[in-house]
Amino acid sequence: VHALPRQYGLHRPLRRVLPLLIIHHFVVTAMKFLRLIPAACLLLSAVACEENSTIGSSIIQDKVDIIIDSTFTISGYSVANPVIQSRTDNQLLGNIDAKGFGKLSSDFITQFMPATTLDTVGVTVESIDSIKLRMFMNEGALIGDSIIPMGLEVYKLNRGLTSPIYSDFDPTPYYSEQDKVASTTYSATVIGLPDSIAGIYTGAKARVVDVKLPVEMGREFYRKYKSDPEIYNDPVKFSQWFPGLYIKNSFGSGRVMRFYSTLMYLYYKKDTKVNDKDTTINTLKAFLAVTPEVINNNNINMALSQEVKTMAASSPMLVAPTGYDVEVKLPIRDMVEKYSKQDNSFTVINSMTLEVPVEEVTNNYDIEPPAYVLLVRKDKKEEFFADQQINDNISSFYAAYDATRKSYNFSSMRQYFLEMSKKDNIAAADGEFVLVPVSLVTESTQTGYYQYETVVVAIVPYVDTPAMAKVNVDKAKIKLTFSRQSM
Repeated sequence: VHALPRQYGLHRPLRRVLPLLIIHHFVVTAMKFLRLIPAACLLLSAVACEENSTIGSSIIQDKVDIIIDSTFTISGYSVANPVIQSRTDNQLLGNIDAKGFGKLSSDFITQFMPATTLDTVGVTVESIDSIKLRMFMNEGALIGDSIIPMGLEVYKLNRGLTSPIYSDFDPTPYYSEQDKVASTTYSATVIGLPDSIAGIYTGAKARVVDVKLPVEMGREFYRKYKSDPEIYNDPVKFSQWFPGLYIKNSFGSGRVMRFYSTLMYLYYKKDTKVNDKDTTINTLKAFLAVTPEVINNNNINMALSQEVKTMAASSPMLVAPTGYDVEVKLPIRDMVEKYSKQDNSFTVINSMTLEVPVEEVTNNYDIEPPAYVLLVRKDKKEEFFADQQINDNISSFYAAYDATRKSYNFSSMRQYFLEMSKKDNIAAADGEFVLVPVSLVTESTQTGYYQYETVVVAIVPYVDTPAMAKVNVDKAKIKLTFSRQSM
């Protein structure tokens, strides 16, 4: 104030008094402020008790970043898989010689699950007039020519089957040429079927192979039920009495078919009353079936072409139903170490994913990549299939083939990373996995009105029409995504 010049209109006397006035003003203001402190403290205390308060957010600013680390790489190579354990009720029948793939033939040997009851009211053993083996195939569930005629033969087993049983099973000791009960010529079309049957299967998008068995065989099943009905309630005892059938190729080539259901039907006449009148009606009953509960094995013989063998020697290859798997090494140790170096921050794992691109291999049968693959720890593969496990997303994962992206995307690997991050020492086996073609067994459950949910109940080795793909592990993308909060 003393430095203020005269031109500002302050005369010297006022200039001398002004400092005192300013000091007085600040003292009075300070005293008023001190009187307000207790009330302010009470207000501050009340605010601090409110959990949703944002007081202080302008003082301490936190920052959340979403980090996607895709700098990791995986390695892999082909490994021969000449034998699989056939834990499925699918049956493969036929043979092909595909350029760019190789030769594949398959027949099957199977037990049957019996129905618990047979119709006995108004039915005698003489009422049985025929018996048929009927094999169902979804439309398109084949490789090769659907029209070309091929032949099959059916043999009755003379010995019981035991498990485990594998795709290289030799059925020779279990039947003889004298055990043949039927033979027929078949195709994968409705040509040659009765119009009534052809219409049903065409509408259902299914195909069927009918094999007529000896009528005396049907009467034998009926007599056994009449004399010992309890045996039909015990699949083990039933298989001891009737070990099953062996169905094999007899002639022709150029097609492999996959049957999703195989049943045995009993055709008979039944005496009954209709409108109080004695009437005889013709009826049928499916009384035997191939189910997951009985032993069913596809005897597969694969001879891969030299082109496939050469390619597999230099590039990872998936070939199924038997042929090649791919062993891969995941960089889990490097991933955990890099993640652990996030200092002075709070982090949360969001996801871990792996996308594996593949290429279709040129061949003259349009053989495509398998519909599903399993990624399972190498040291747990045999246990996984032997115990009929499903994926736990820690040591095993499955993915569907994405035909648009031409890849398999494993999107649920977060728990695997979390388990590895808890370990004091990550072993080499923790990152060693095998990529295996598989088939899914699903069930549909109703979750609401007109709402259904499909649930995977089993993952089994791939037993289907041939599949093949080159796996580009060098282009695989493994991503770790996490949120990082810093203060």
